[in-house]
Amino acid sequence: MSGDVASPPSPAPKVYLIDDELDILQILRDVVELSGLEVHCFSQADAFMKEIQCFEGNNILILDLQMPKTDGIEVIRHLAKTENPPDLILISGQDSAVLSGAENLAVAHSLVVLGTLEKPLSITRLRSLLEPQAVIRGRRLRGNIKSTADDYSAQELREALDLDQFCLHYQPKEELVLSGTSKYSAECLVRWRHPTQGIIYPDRFIALIERQGWMPDLTSIVLQQAIGQQHQWQEEGLQINLSINISASDITSLTLPEHISRLLADNALDTTEITLEVTESELMGELTTSLDVLTRLRLKGVRLSIDDFGTGYSSLLQLFRMPFSELKIDQSFVSKMVVDLEALAIVKACILLGEQFQMRVVAEGVEDQATKELLQELGCQAVQGYFIAKPMAAEQLRPWLALQLAS
Repeated sequence: MSGDVASPPSPAPKVYLIDDELDILQILRDVVELSGLEVHCFSQADAFMKEIQCFEGNNILILDLQMPKTDGIEVIRHLAKTENPPDLILISGQDSAVLSGAENLAVAHSLVVLGTLEKPLSITRLRSLLEPQAVIRGRRLRGNIKSTADDYSAQELREALDLDQFCLHYQPKEELVLSGTSKYSAECLVRWRHPTQGIIYPDRFIALIERQGWMPDLTSIVLQQAIGQQHQWQEEGLQINLSINISASDITSLTLPEHISRLLADNALDTTEITLEVTESELMGELTTSLDVLTRLRLKGVRLSIDDFGTGYSSLLQLFRMPFSELKIDQSFVSKMVVDLEALAIVKACILLGEQFQMRVVAEGVEDQATKELLQELGCQAVQGYFIAKPMAAEQLRPWLALQLAS
């Protein structure tokens, strides 16, 4: 991406193995060594926890859940209390629900789970999880790369807001089912253009901005930049729908519909040319005020998308009450749907739910051709993810679109 700070390549991870079945342990060791990685084996979990007191650099732990004495769940609980815990690959001979439960527990403890394996083991699947790009992708998809938001003070962020140091990158979405729309749309993603450190991603500053109560200020900047950029593109002959994320504080602001209408009118844009994305979990606040604001936005013609669907706690009744026109399936399900039957079932249910509520369905976190094709077979209307395109600066989007449409 334009303006990104170049970083040195990360060293190859060290791999720890824990499995009480010695033949399985040997197979795992052989696979890891053939992948060119350093490996350390343990047949007992308590021996691992006693010997390895701290972790330095990048590490991966391949962990069997069902073991005598100390089981894998106890290991997960232990790792949650350690500094720089390893990324996990979980193994079990139990049914998939056990693996899913353990994975959810690890994620709840802010651990990174690269993937899961059922016994008998798939060597091909294990090798794919150990590939460097799979390790990076696994961390990114689960949003668990450790945040360093505390590196920045509230004063620095306030100055960044006042000095207009934030900019937008745009991640394309590919339409799988065309119905009078263009082949591509895009989501606006905010970045901090730090004066000395280059581009800073939102996982390093959003939490502090929220704690300070400055999200309305950031949202105002994002709306102005997105709508202004869309106006410029329209004058150049490019019409593309943009999705803009808004926060819980935004959807309880009674002045938001007028603010957006005024911005669109000032830039000679139609209200149908933007989509506002609201995370599902953020709907659980002041439901009455949110319903007021969201309904008025729809009355003005603005499209509304419920983001990260499946990860929050909204009931079907609440979904029915809210006037959404689009449903985005969370990437944590999409990224695993080809290899995980439970994730696939959730994705299928979300697509069916979207059809029943007459909502457009978008899948985020698409990382390969197989996932894209399966989503298309299931009737998903649009896909988004690194397989389609990474987020890019405004000046990169137009030539990228021209290249895609020409091919």
